[in-house]
Amino acid sequence: MSLLAWIVLFCLLGGVLSVLAAATFLALPAAWRERLLPHFISFAIGALLGAAFLGLLPHAVMAPAAPGVHDLMLAVLLGVLGFFILEKTVLWRHCHARDCEAHAPGGTPAGSSGGEAAGTLILVGDALHNFVDGVLIAAAFLTDIHLGIVTALAVAAHEIPQEVGDFAVLLHSGFSRARALAYNLVSSLTTLVGGVLAYYSLAQTRQVLPYVLAVAAASFIYIAVADLIPGLHRRPEPSATLRQLALIAAGVIVIYIAHSTLH
Repeated sequence: MSLLAWIVLFCLLGGVLSVLAAATFLALPAAWRERLLPHFISFAIGALLGAAFLGLLPHAVMAPAAPGVHDLMLAVLLGVLGFFILEKTVLWRHCHARDCEAHAPGGTPAGSSGGEAAGTLILVGDALHNFVDGVLIAAAFLTDIHLGIVTALAVAAHEIPQEVGDFAVLLHSGFSRARALAYNLVSSLTTLVGGVLAYYSLAQTRQVLPYVLAVAAASFIYIAVADLIPGLHRRPEPSATLRQLALIAAGVIVIYIAHSTLH
């Protein structure tokens, strides 16, 4: 299978299939969703951190055209700060519930005039984020097919709970289930667009790849630490904390095993 085919396949896995999985999840009884979603988020944290520290950063440092370690760590730092700025525009926020911190009560962004505007903003932000995910997946595959698979798995792990939250905001904003699914599917296709464009643009500029991998690691670290972990602190009781730690560890172990086995 060609490298482009790998990129297309796993961009679809991280995009379209995540949307369909989220739609299936929302079809479950509400009590099941409330119990399962925090577990998905804990697992996604482990997968993201595992992919960043065990896959992306080591490959960025050891790439043939890699710059100095200090330059790469600066790229990671600037990436984290860049995602912070993006999040301040409310275009990057990962919603995992109907009323996320990025929106005023009722799912409406601050300063917005109504629910439909909230839904539109969610879709624009999701499309932007999915496009960047596609670029990151392509960059990982251009570095190493095994790294690409691990990166795509981490993307899929965090996209499912994100899409669940996005669906919830869209439904609360007045979208029907069919319309919310259709718009989310269209938005998810920007993952494929980002992956294909990155394949053709980055294939000839290999010296840029270590920096793209560093930014990918920054994205994963930021999402895990700034967006996902704070939600776990809402359950401070010891039993919940132990479950969270176990699932985070499971996410890291899955990435570690996948990376080791594929190599």
